[in-house]
Amino acid sequence: MDHSDLNRFRKMQASLMINTSFEESCARVRRIIVDTAFRCGQSAHIGGSLSMVELLNTLFGDVLSHRPHEPQWDGRDIFILSKGHAVLGYLAVLHHFGYFDAEKLATFQTNGSDLIAHPVKKVALGIESSNGSLGQGLAYGMGIALGMRKRKQDRRVYVLLGDGECNEGSVWESAASASEMGVGNLTAIIDENGFRNDGPNATYSNRIALTNIWKAFGWNVINVDGHDHHQILSALQQAKQVADIPTAIVARTVKGKGLSFMENNNDWHHNRITGTVYEECLKALGESTGSELETEGEFRG
Repeated sequence: MDHSDLNRFRKMQASLMINTSFEESCARVRRIIVDTAFRCGQSAHIGGSLSMVELLNTLFGDVLSHRPHEPQWDGRDIFILSKGHAVLGYLAVLHHFGYFDAEKLATFQTNGSDLIAHPVKKVALGIESSNGSLGQGLAYGMGIALGMRKRKQDRRVYVLLGDGECNEGSVWESAASASEMGVGNLTAIIDENGFRNDGPNATYSNRIALTNIWKAFGWNVINVDGHDHHQILSALQQAKQVADIPTAIVARTVKGKGLSFMENNNDWHHNRITGTVYEECLKALGESTGSELETEGEFRG
């Protein structure tokens, strides 16, 4: 990266942190999600991407030690998206915080792109792990956190899981091991939007059940409204103060949050934004047609 690029990223980061409110930041990320889904012309996991916007915006904006202009910085914290199908929301946040530009984001789900329907590890773009099957991220994150501890590094690992993903036995095998080994620099964030791909998540359908299970596995558990900035921030800060056991933040969210016709509508777990739907999305977001993505190539939607 040359000096002009570095200065551009620093200015972008400063502008985001100083001049943009949290609500405006989240609204921008949602617009990026919609624009990108429309532009790619293919189906994407939209509902679960929208439900985690506040969680990721708080993490990347207020808590995570990271440098978008120096993504391989040795002192960085690590974020792992275990619910990898929601990669669209993850990429929108990475773009928002300056890891790559709109031209790169516009390659999402195009032939030859490394931005595809699930994360592919590319630290230069801020993507710390590849992901396919659900239930793998927590074990991977635990291993990284243990490595940090062994090297006596003051770094943390954050893993975002879906509540539907918590049906996977590998999640609980990892949870038991992390508790037993006292991996205090590991935080799991559970996006509890109440749905999985085939409907309501009946197995872990309420916060009390999910909370009690994590507690039973020996974790420090904090419940939050997953769209409340202050609650999320407070929970993430509290997690840093617990050194001897890992923390699980159970965040109650709304699938499809921010687009009224998508909210709690599992038709939008995985779907395609057509031209007509795109206009409806913009109305729901209170915006008009026009975006940075539209100026950089022809839409395939």
